[in-house]
Amino acid sequence: MAGLTTRFAPSPTGPLHLGHAYSALTAWDLTQAGGGRFLLRIEDIDQARCHPVHEQAIHDDLRWLGLLWPTPVMRQSDRLPAYRAALDRLAQMGLTYACTCTRADIRAALSAPQEGAPFIGPDGPVYPGTCRHARHMAQGAAIRLNMDAALDTLATLPAFTETGPLHTGHHPLDAETLRASVGDIVLARRDIGTSYHLSVVLDDAAQGVSLVSRGEDLFEATAIHVLLQAVLDLPTPTYHHHRLVRDDAGKRLAKRDDARALARYRADGLSPADIRALLGL
Repeated sequence: MAGLTTRFAPSPTGPLHLGHAYSALTAWDLTQAGGGRFLLRIEDIDQARCHPVHEQAIHDDLRWLGLLWPTPVMRQSDRLPAYRAALDRLAQMGLTYACTCTRADIRAALSAPQEGAPFIGPDGPVYPGTCRHARHMAQGAAIRLNMDAALDTLATLPAFTETGPLHTGHHPLDAETLRASVGDIVLARRDIGTSYHLSVVLDDAAQGVSLVSRGEDLFEATAIHVLLQAVLDLPTPTYHHHRLVRDDAGKRLAKRDDARALARYRADGLSPADIRALLGL
């Protein structure tokens, strides 16, 4: 994998745990195998939950693991103009609309007897399209992608290549799956001005990321990202989704699981080699 560029992109909302270590080390090892480039990106768009203490801890933990990256580090909070420009472009293409629905509104619409059981996709319950035909942008509304309109702009649906062990191969996008299982995703939350799906696509392109290494839980969202790349004329990287680190009960580790925080292992005298051994690396 010579010449590849990959990244580790945590959110500074809590301490890094073993799952983060596995993800960061996997990305690092992929670049080291062929002289590639490893980047750190701070995904701090949710300013209400992010904290400078956690951001500094990310740097400390990753350096302790032996990882190196170029500086300055990209921070999403510095990229809001780029996200706004992309939203404006999509609006000019007629691919977005304002949505004033609350989560309660969406639950109520999806629970109506004629709707049947709501379908849960990679972006949560598939939106029923309540606001799709709104004629103006309401103040404080979220911005959604009109999936039908986006698909109609593409003469040929794109595909992506997966090198991770769980889904290795070529994956063409499917229009009916995107309509039924993904739907009109949120591109900009009303309180943030962007979304994970939009920001990650734009940031990966801006940084020249050629291999996206991340957890298996994001595999289903990859179709969303590849679609946005095609609509926005951005390159599609190769993807590598890895297994998740789970606790003894089989649950995926969360930042609130401080017992597995890297800082605690370090304080207990473990070495980076011990962490690799714990993770099967």
